[in-house]
Amino acid sequence: MNLPLFVIIPLFTAFLITLIAGKKDIWGVVLSLSATGALTVLAVIGFSRVSGETVIYEVGGWPAPIGIVMVLDALSAFMLIIVSGVAVTALLYSIQYIRHLSANWKYYALFMLMLSGMNGVIITGDLFNLYVFMEIALLAAFALVAYGSRAREFEAAFKYAIMGSVSSMLILIGIGVTYSATSTLTLAKVAQVLPEQPAQLIVWLAAFFLAGFGLKAAMVPFHAWLPDAHSSAPAPISSMLSGVLIKVLGIYVIIRLFFNVFNAPPVLLSVLTVLGIISIVAAGLVSILQWDLKRLLAYSSISQIGYILLGLGLGTPLAILGAVFHLFNHAVFKSLLFYNAGSIELSMGTRNLKSMGRLTERLPVTSGTSMIASLAISGIPPFNGFFSKLIIIMAAVAAGKFWLSALAIIGSVLTLAAVLKFQQYSRRRSVEVESTGETTGLAMNTAMLALALICIIGGCLLLPGIKEFTLEPVVNVISGKLQYIQLVLGRSL
Repeated sequence: MNLPLFVIIPLFTAFLITLIAGKKDIWGVVLSLSATGALTVLAVIGFSRVSGETVIYEVGGWPAPIGIVMVLDALSAFMLIIVSGVAVTALLYSIQYIRHLSANWKYYALFMLMLSGMNGVIITGDLFNLYVFMEIALLAAFALVAYGSRAREFEAAFKYAIMGSVSSMLILIGIGVTYSATSTLTLAKVAQVLPEQPAQLIVWLAAFFLAGFGLKAAMVPFHAWLPDAHSSAPAPISSMLSGVLIKVLGIYVIIRLFFNVFNAPPVLLSVLTVLGIISIVAAGLVSILQWDLKRLLAYSSISQIGYILLGLGLGTPLAILGAVFHLFNHAVFKSLLFYNAGSIELSMGTRNLKSMGRLTERLPVTSGTSMIASLAISGIPPFNGFFSKLIIIMAAVAAGKFWLSALAIIGSVLTLAAVLKFQQYSRRRSVEVESTGETTGLAMNTAMLALALICIIGGCLLLPGIKEFTLEPVVNVISGKLQYIQLVLGRSL
């Protein structure tokens, strides 16, 4: 399989849009939708081929660790499907939504550039390449946050850039120390050499990477930039940032580094557990206090990331299954909720819950899908979020950590309280609500309905016969830890 296509297709599409788009955005729409559709098909084909296997692409024909390799295993293929799938719905949603800001091809070019960076982070097997692709994705994301060209968007983009620079500096220091100690930046080779290094050095490396990628993942206490950035961006970009970007640049890299390179030492898992449970409860509490709908959703994202960290920190196969499934589920229902928020802002001209009402009359599709997403994120059966949260809670109980399961349940109750606040205020019939005269069109409704459908049927991924093909290969890659060394270097040497 030609793995560079996952980077080349979106990168070439971005350049093609800049060359032929002209003043209108139609070529941007057609080219970006075609490219993300092709990437989704490629990702699904890749996942079906790598179940239990690992595909290695040696750039220039040079084997690792001499040359740079790209790696496609079940984990990376799973992430590519999530990124491409959410990107398709975001672009569909953007066709109408983004035109009320500016019908400009630059939006689509930046979108494809961000996609190129994320795909590069996922498939690279080299630490410095990962850094370069991460910066490409971030630079595009900074520009997209400021796309509305209003003061609050510029301010949010500036804060995002500052915090992004701080985290990138910490990661770059970690990469420099890694190279000086191991004389290589190939992840599998680093994993092979690292156990021979002093324990103190490994602790410092883990600390630099945890702080750097923890900032990207917005885990508490590294979360301060997220509420401003995610609430100020256009709705489809908010969905990309909250649904996939923080997972690719934060959670995915943390999994790859700490499980497949650092071999997930117990002290590191304990740190992830503590940060996860703090994120669940603290961000859940703050989300209830928000009156700006997108800020409420942004804080909720931090809380849901906490569930993924908790599952990873517990470290058992059951807990990792819950974490992987919640990573998928959160990408779906959080993207949907940001689409709902964008539709409300487009129609009512506000994100303030106190100014909302009559949602069911004004926007029936938004009303129905927002209810589904709200129930899913709160862990109400039979929606997808119920199953992933239940697995994580059961894993905590099975590990004998009842206080963690209790706090995870409390976090879910806090999430329910926050989204019920949104539902209550948006459905009030006793208030007069302003109207911008706009409503959601076919493409916006299609994007929301597609994600709502996944929220309803997503639990089927756990059915016997389906789970073994979809989620278990991903769990095996993470649980296999240092098997990554043999799978990558064993093919190349």
